[in-house]
Amino acid sequence: MSSPTRRSVLRGLALAAAATALPLSAFSATPAFAAGSPDGFVPPLRQMRGMWIASVVNINWPSKQGLTVDQQKAEYLAWLDLAQARKLNSVFVQIRPTADAFWPSPFEPWSEYLTGVQGQDPGYDPLAFLVEETHRRGLAFHAWFNPYRVSMQPDPAKLHPEHPGRKHPDWIVSYGGKLYYNPGIPEVRAFVQDAMMDAVTRYDIDGLHFDDYFYPVNTTAFDDSAAFAKYGAGFPDLASWRRNNVDLLVQEMQQRVRQAKPEVAWGISPSGIWRNKSTDPLGSDTAGSQSYDNLHADTRGWVRKGWLDYIAPQIYWYIGQSNADYSKLVPWWSGVAAGTDVQLWIGQAAYKAGAAGQPAEWFRPDELTNHLALNRSHPEVGGDIWYNSQDVREDRMGTVSTVVADHYTRPALAPLLPRLADGRPPRRPVLATARRAAGGAELHIVATGPEAPFQFAVFRFDREAGRGDFADARGLAAVVPAGRNIRWVDPEGREGAHYYVAAVDRAGRISEPSDGRRVR
Repeated sequence: MSSPTRRSVLRGLALAAAATALPLSAFSATPAFAAGSPDGFVPPLRQMRGMWIASVVNINWPSKQGLTVDQQKAEYLAWLDLAQARKLNSVFVQIRPTADAFWPSPFEPWSEYLTGVQGQDPGYDPLAFLVEETHRRGLAFHAWFNPYRVSMQPDPAKLHPEHPGRKHPDWIVSYGGKLYYNPGIPEVRAFVQDAMMDAVTRYDIDGLHFDDYFYPVNTTAFDDSAAFAKYGAGFPDLASWRRNNVDLLVQEMQQRVRQAKPEVAWGISPSGIWRNKSTDPLGSDTAGSQSYDNLHADTRGWVRKGWLDYIAPQIYWYIGQSNADYSKLVPWWSGVAAGTDVQLWIGQAAYKAGAAGQPAEWFRPDELTNHLALNRSHPEVGGDIWYNSQDVREDRMGTVSTVVADHYTRPALAPLLPRLADGRPPRRPVLATARRAAGGAELHIVATGPEAPFQFAVFRFDREAGRGDFADARGLAAVVPAGRNIRWVDPEGREGAHYYVAAVDRAGRISEPSDGRRVR
């Protein structure tokens, strides 16, 4: 460490020791509506703003099989560029699409979607690269896994010779032109957990994420009769046994994640309909495919039992759709999440907006922005995840950029899980200087804790701030990647502006704000 840098840090530590602290209550939960904006809406300090980056059949990344290492890396960095341009704070990246791996796994082979050949080493550790570069941008990295899908083709002989499905052919069920692990075999359930937990324990990920695939169908055409005969005693029917198998997976994953890495978020993005009201009085006013019955996924039960940190139902329907109305499903899910510690984020169908073959309603340029406007009246909704990244990039009819302009006008921190909120927050940083500079106002920020925080939340006001000014994002100018000692230029900074900085850790806990500095 150079002498000038050391002097800066020591000065920062001295300033921190002398600073007068604001209480953490300054960052308490934010009401959705209050005075201060034309429509009464106050931008929240925290909001999930994510997008899914799919790897199965090379939907998003890598864009095709067999790209060079440099090409794969460049493509991923471009997705991070997009996330930042759209003012997102999280990415959900599919790293185990078909019982394979985007990291050197001792359990399953390298994914064919990297090189074109299952089991072939891509020449680097993709997951290590993904996590490092995502965090370098100050974004959260959620590792997306599909628990039971084994292959997008039906022939076990085409799997890698060392694939667990080849070694344990009794684990495999062929259905609908694909291969699946059998969820009803206890050894399978333990194995897929082990395979996924390998990534959780070895890499610095922020979340473990499942999509909506469990059992693919509610018929005996998915032939698990032998497993049912062996393990199904005591269940009234096949469906009840299957549903219990999925319940066990969900509950056990929660236990394992919390034991291994309690600050990792654990959640699922299921199909948006649990059950229809015509089937179950607790269900939604819909007439669509029911995850409880058709996928054996008791999504409502998982929330009410507290088995998840968050649920992100894929409400991929337009407002007013007769069989599945977005404006009916969001209130229903809000009611499910109410009174629990389970966060509710909404899966948004960017892939339908302006896409050929979709109903006319998806050609309304304001359809998606209206979704988020509706969400505002439901405080349980803590944000959105967009499917998929290619559609976020294409922005047909300007639907995504309209959402950004209407709803992402201020930055937002990623959500803080209630179970982690009482943990030790990072030390408040020191804002050593705030001065006029070419291109805006330059801030010199010094971290004061034993470790550098993950992010700095920079607040800008036209006056000295009071306690309540830090509870929402009206004064939040930027969320920037942190370091021990950084300089950051606010292009909107002007002489006379008052700045404050708070440190944010990887879990999303936020420090008390620094002393203020006025730009001179």
